Amino acid sequence: MVDLEPLVILALALGPGVFWTWYFYRRDKFEPEPAALIAKIFILGALVTFPVAFIEGLLGLFIASPLIMGVVIAPIVEEYGKFHVVRRFAYQNVEFDEPMDGIVYAASAALGLASLENVLYVFTAYMTSPSLAVGTITVRAIFSVPGHALFASVWGYALGQAKFMAAERRGGVIIRGLILGMVLHGVFNLLLISAEVVAYAMIVFILVLIPGLWILADKKIRSALRWQRSR
Repeated sequence: MVDLEPLVILALALGPGVFWTWYFYRRDKFEPEPAALIAKIFILGALVTFPVAFIEGLLGLFIASPLIMGVVIAPIVEEYGKFHVVRRFAYQNVEFDEPMDGIVYAASAALGLASLENVLYVFTAYMTSPSLAVGTITVRAIFSVPGHALFASVWGYALGQAKFMAAERRGGVIIRGLILGMVLHGVFNLLLISAEVVAYAMIVFILVLIPGLWILADKKIRSALRWQRSR
């Protein structure tokens, strides 16, 4: 008889990424992107996890500090990996025709990466116990998985803006957006790491950073939608 429990755990591990992709997709009220292209970017986001992990592992051979790896290296490598997927496979597509598209495609790539990352974390926990796997799924579904999309929405919005700017202004806008996404990712990781030894860090994480990220993402989405309405 086939043991379905690992399949159930797999479905639960993938579920948050699929749900949040649908959420960001649905926020594009006026001209939703082709579902096939969203799926493609999601899958490419998952696949970019492999070179990202390789680069992080390689750098980890030379950087002994887990703090630097978690707060500096991981945010830079992961955000650039997601960014590369969108810049390479969506930005020049004819369907990328409004600022909101930058947010949608950025979230899709980010959630592809987050989904594969989630599967790896969850099955690592599952090797210890199924209950630990369920706890990991719950916590990551609320914080880490959507967190990846929220960091990416910052540079995704910048990409969306830049697409419709004069060429000489695009580079600066995109770089600033990408750096801000990396910084927010680093702060997110720093607070999680610090929470293991400083209780106040978790309070700041839950009551300040997470609401702040959602407010920032919502502000950028509303701004992008206003641009669409004004055309």
